[in-house]
Amino acid sequence: MSVSRFLLCLSLLAPGSGFAQGFAGLGTEADGFAIPKPSYRLQFPADHGAHPDFRIEWWYLTANLEDENGESYGIQWTLFRSALAPGEAEGWQSPQIWMGHAGLTSPTEHFSAERLARGGIGQAGVTLGPFAAWIDDWQMTGAEDLSRLDLSASGDVFSYALKAQAESPLILQGDHGYSVKSPEGQASYYYSQPNYRMEGTLTLPSGPVTVHGNGWLDREWSSQPLSENQSGWDWFSLRFDSGDKLMGFVLRGANGADDFRSGTWISATGEVTPLAPGAFQATPLGQAEVAGRTVPVRWKVQLPEREVSVIVESLNPQSWMDVAFAYWEGPVTVSGSHRGTGYLEMTGYE
Repeated sequence: MSVSRFLLCLSLLAPGSGFAQGFAGLGTEADGFAIPKPSYRLQFPADHGAHPDFRIEWWYLTANLEDENGESYGIQWTLFRSALAPGEAEGWQSPQIWMGHAGLTSPTEHFSAERLARGGIGQAGVTLGPFAAWIDDWQMTGAEDLSRLDLSASGDVFSYALKAQAESPLILQGDHGYSVKSPEGQASYYYSQPNYRMEGTLTLPSGPVTVHGNGWLDREWSSQPLSENQSGWDWFSLRFDSGDKLMGFVLRGANGADDFRSGTWISATGEVTPLAPGAFQATPLGQAEVAGRTVPVRWKVQLPEREVSVIVESLNPQSWMDVAFAYWEGPVTVSGSHRGTGYLEMTGYE
């Protein structure tokens, strides 16, 4: 991290925000903030927008892409909102902080970029009617129901401009969108659009590349999504050639605490089945040295109740997001009982 970026982070991220404390801070007490409740039923299009009474929130799109020669790529577009205090206000009185992450991955290269903004001054935000999420000149805009999106982002040496068209309804994760994250009951509101058809252009140092593929959008918000005994997570979104899909996560226990595992099975016909805690199994098989850290980049993923036993391998083991609070995020391939592609995110590897 450059000195200028470090000073900017210090000026924007005050103690008490989820960003300022890194991933471990997501397990701190949420005094004064709203807490997810299992009785709430998500309401659309309202819940596509921001929830300033909650401490942390994100709009998160990943895509597995290929060019006309069959070369594989992946992209990530993410907008985070974190609150220093609940509620909203105009101008510099706004307690909302915004952060954007963009990633572009090929088999041999990985690029990442970051944007930071303070709420209330128009530099970043989310609005409805039609839908628009932005930070600086990074955009995700489209239909109010998220059925159609245009997204763009850029870094120093890369950019992309893509169109997304939904081919199935939204998926409510967990219990009607209430997603439990720990034995103690920490939870978030969580829904996804796992079935976008994608097309557009990636611009790499070698030039523009026309691509097509599949995208997956995750929307999540909470005020304390982790317990104090959890240090990070391994999150998988897998799309099988059969049309079935699997979202699964492992929230790693700190200091010998047990891991918490959960997820969702989405059938090719659109039937959604929440997984019981512990049903989703993910075991590291191979590691790589990434940015001075040892990170698992090859996994065995099993879901015995669906006869799933697959090997999940990174397209590029060096898919490190070199941002203020760094993490691994990149496209993966799937082989074994099922074949396909997907995305893997791993946080908390120090």
